[in-house]
Amino acid sequence: MSLTMIGLDTAKSVFQIHGVNEVGKVELRRKLRRSELIPFFEKQKACTVVMEACGGAHHWARILTGVGHNVKLIAPEAVRPFVKRGRKNDSADAAANCEAASRPDVKFVPIKSLEQQGILALHSARSLLVKQQTMLANAMRGLAAEFGLTVPKGISKLEELTVLVDADETIPEQARQTIKGLLNHCYALAESISTFEIQIVAHARHDGTARRLATIPGIGPITASLIAATVADIGAFKTARHFAAWLGLVPRQSSTGGKSRLGGITKWGDSYIRKLLVVSSCALIRYARDKSPSASWLANLLVRRPPKVAAVAMANKTARIIWAVLTQEREFRPIAASVAA
Repeated sequence: MSLTMIGLDTAKSVFQIHGVNEVGKVELRRKLRRSELIPFFEKQKACTVVMEACGGAHHWARILTGVGHNVKLIAPEAVRPFVKRGRKNDSADAAANCEAASRPDVKFVPIKSLEQQGILALHSARSLLVKQQTMLANAMRGLAAEFGLTVPKGISKLEELTVLVDADETIPEQARQTIKGLLNHCYALAESISTFEIQIVAHARHDGTARRLATIPGIGPITASLIAATVADIGAFKTARHFAAWLGLVPRQSSTGGKSRLGGITKWGDSYIRKLLVVSSCALIRYARDKSPSASWLANLLVRRPPKVAAVAMANKTARIIWAVLTQEREFRPIAASVAA
């Protein structure tokens, strides 16, 4: 039995193996316990191992690469079309990995290093705490609104809301203590967020790729650190448009009969990076509104398109600039500065 490719479906404790030979014939179907996985691949001759790029995939990819195998990761959405209808199980998923990897136009996901995953853990924790902080703020506003008290938007206005609650003697004591407890919890979250942000900024200052990305207008240390840790191999994207498409910032196409119809953005790829790019574009719009249409590309676009559409278009342009900076390994240089030089 000579296996050239093994499809591996990972799980918490049970792993499914699907092995094929050089002509694609199935030679092996087997389930392995977690403790049996590494001994099995240590005895197996070097071959290509294919997995979905899901939770734990990068960990197992590093281990199996160290054993001597050629590990390839595929995005789950690229594997899904090859799962046979009506047969959604571990065995079918492992077989679909081999089928998808055998296609000539398949795109593989670069394997992340331990350092990259460590930085991404900081970003994931910060994003989670920011969501929780927003939920607490909305809960406080909702409870206070039940008693007719409102304040302007913003996390900084929550303390003002608590003062109004304490000053209103008609509000029951239980409600006061509840709102005050939520505020204390919100303060604790703010301290944790600040701690994570300090570590992220430190990475952005010491990492060469992140420092180059930070020279792009609208890219701050958090966005620069996230992109530097996420994009392991910019060479996987042939053009700047491919990189923008990976982030889901290109129009969705619905074309037929030679007629091209473009809709909204696809929203594929990394949603967190896309969100940060759109938010940073909204900040750039604030400054572009005060300029004449001939002064900048964004100011000219705001004359013809609504602000939200312009923000997404600016995020698309920023993504293409990021691709150029990463590909050429240099800092961002504005066109005006290049012409003057």
